[in-house]
Amino acid sequence: MKPSENVLEIRNLVKDFSSVRAVNDVSFDIKRNTVHCLVGENGAGKSTLIKILTGAYARTSGTILLNGEEYNPHNPRDAKQKGISTLFQELNVVDQLTVEENLTLGMEDTTFGFLRKTHKINKMVDVMKNLEPTIYPGQPVSSLSVAKKQIVEIAKAVAAEADIIIMDEPTASISEGEIARLFKIVKGLREKNVTVIYISHRLDEVFELGDYVTVMRDGRHICTEPVAEVKDRSELIKMMIGKTVFEEYTPSNGGGREPILQVKDLHNHKLKNISFEVHKGEIVGFYGLVGAGKTELARAIYGIDGYRGEITYKGKKLPTKPDKVIDAGIALVPEERRTQGLFTVLTIRGNVPVMNMAKVSRNGFISSAQERKVTLEYIDRLRIATNSTEKEAAKLSGGNQQKVVFSKCLFANADLLMLDEPTRGIDVGAKSEIYGIIRRLSEEGKSIMIFSSELPEVVNICDTIYLLFDGNMKARIENGPDIDSEKILHIVTGGE
Repeated sequence: MKPSENVLEIRNLVKDFSSVRAVNDVSFDIKRNTVHCLVGENGAGKSTLIKILTGAYARTSGTILLNGEEYNPHNPRDAKQKGISTLFQELNVVDQLTVEENLTLGMEDTTFGFLRKTHKINKMVDVMKNLEPTIYPGQPVSSLSVAKKQIVEIAKAVAAEADIIIMDEPTASISEGEIARLFKIVKGLREKNVTVIYISHRLDEVFELGDYVTVMRDGRHICTEPVAEVKDRSELIKMMIGKTVFEEYTPSNGGGREPILQVKDLHNHKLKNISFEVHKGEIVGFYGLVGAGKTELARAIYGIDGYRGEITYKGKKLPTKPDKVIDAGIALVPEERRTQGLFTVLTIRGNVPVMNMAKVSRNGFISSAQERKVTLEYIDRLRIATNSTEKEAAKLSGGNQQKVVFSKCLFANADLLMLDEPTRGIDVGAKSEIYGIIRRLSEEGKSIMIFSSELPEVVNICDTIYLLFDGNMKARIENGPDIDSEKILHIVTGGE
């Protein structure tokens, strides 16, 4: 029987997370032996779709056919056995082992505990030599560049006769020369009967590599087109953002306009000569897609990551340790609130005062009455939905958990709040409440820095927007009625 031209057929795929629909009735086909690019803004549903294909998530409803047969993987190992391998940004190699040991990891053939040189091993080594002759089987993987580590993973997938290799932002951490070599290998995979699903925020890569491109937006499938029929990156951007409706931006009118934070020539392993100012009462946005450097910038200012350059806060050099940064009057609401922003096993009362315990202590002893008083003040001020200060943080909704993290930072007497993805995983109603809190804090004279991968978020609320791409500050935009969302997306996807 002649195989179908489609290696993968997705029909009416849905994935719900409690009240959020991350993938919404998605249907499209992926043709055999092609490079099929998948694009969309952060939050478009790409990652969720890929996790369903790799068995990391179970679908809520819908059908997937792989080579014409029903496909329903129970876990990533199951997906791999059925012919779908994934090359993640965080590479799945063991640096302490040799290249050959990595190739056969989990599939070893042994006799009396000793590794046997089987046809399987020889085949994998031959595939890798064919892809990249400069990699030697006996060398430690730790000696390889990121690009060559990727090639080891590609070789393992090809030798295992994968029908599909999914590549998630494979060029995010490699040099221009290595990108050219990777592209050559990706194009050559078609001749080995391998289909590549290629996810990238760099739109120029789509036009260089892709045979087909699928655009996703807000969890929905927008279109699937041959790349040759897409006119240019502007057309692709329009499909990605659609008719994005922004709330009406209202300029903040908090304190004065004297600089409170000044950053000059900041650079480290990710950031490249970043300079900007934040003024009192100002809401400043830092917008970029995956790998742009937003979180790394927040971590550097907060003293978590080292850097070269100069940061001054209220006219003084900013310390380089988080506890000293907090003492200076800066607080960070981290991207991962459950693991980094909250003690989920503690109550609301146990969380709110934690960054300023001296204020609820008497003679070295914590005052429970003072803790309750402070917590009740913030429950009322930030409208945290709870019937008790003793409710565990883990049992709150995402929006109310975020309000508890905000409360911690405000109780620490911070004049500058850094908010990393402040509304990620929060429903629409809670987002609106969080935006209201941010605006009120600005009116009180607090300065706010928002690090976000959601364009509507920064456009709706920020006075000044800095655009980041690959660790570089690419543009500074003053918000207003004439703001151009297409131009913004053009810049943060690598356009000039």
